[in-house]
Amino acid sequence: TQFYSRFAIDIVERVQRASQAGRKCVLILPVGPVPQYAIAAEMINRLNLSCRHLVTFNMDEYANERGETAPPDWEGSFATSMRKSFFARIREDLRPLDANIHFPTHRNIDAYHEQIEDEGGADCCYGGIGWCGHIAFWESHLGLEFGDDLAAYRRAHGRIVELNPMTIMQNALHTFSGDWSWVPPKAASIGPREVLGARDRSFWLDGECGGPGMSWQRFIARLVAHGPVNTLVPGSILQETSCGYHVLGGVAQDVTIDFS
Repeated sequence: TQFYSRFAIDIVERVQRASQAGRKCVLILPVGPVPQYAIAAEMINRLNLSCRHLVTFNMDEYANERGETAPPDWEGSFATSMRKSFFARIREDLRPLDANIHFPTHRNIDAYHEQIEDEGGADCCYGGIGWCGHIAFWESHLGLEFGDDLAAYRRAHGRIVELNPMTIMQNALHTFSGDWSWVPPKAASIGPREVLGARDRSFWLDGECGGPGMSWQRFIARLVAHGPVNTLVPGSILQETSCGYHVLGGVAQDVTIDFS
């Protein structure tokens, strides 16, 4: 669709501009949305665009009840999703170096923000917004730890997080055929520091579901963009900085409640 094509173009143009300028391109990437990656890979191949200068950091990864992140070869892992949907689709001679493709794990998450900063910082942090308002898996209940201390909240970096029940339901719907028992209970996730530390942000909301006019994301998209900035709505921090906020048609429709 046009929405995912525009998302793909945004990614490819950043990679292309960095190549033309002779510098690396450092991107923080989500798994959700996903369809843009196949389109971006096709464009990269068609343009003969080398991605050897591309450095990627995925923003999150599932973890078990002990906080151990999913093996990269588990079919449900975000690492597998990224390889299948994006990296493996790029022609081998154009593909980013394996050493430049990063995923958060229970071993590296405490220093993940430093890895990004060591690469010169992220040129752009891409993302979406979860049902509870999360960015990556930085969940709404983490705000209870910070209260009204927004300064400390902005400084908070990645960690192992217990998933919010709303997130488990959301991901069960999208990925696990509604079977919430399959959704891992924890995740490694970047925090506000990594999101705000990027030189640019580009968020894409595609949360349509079911029949015409159905969207789980319609309310939270508005709360994030127009509600008060606070630690219980993680995405609300985007109001404090520059951010492209792209909304699919069904998500953009008015929030109406019809009991008839």
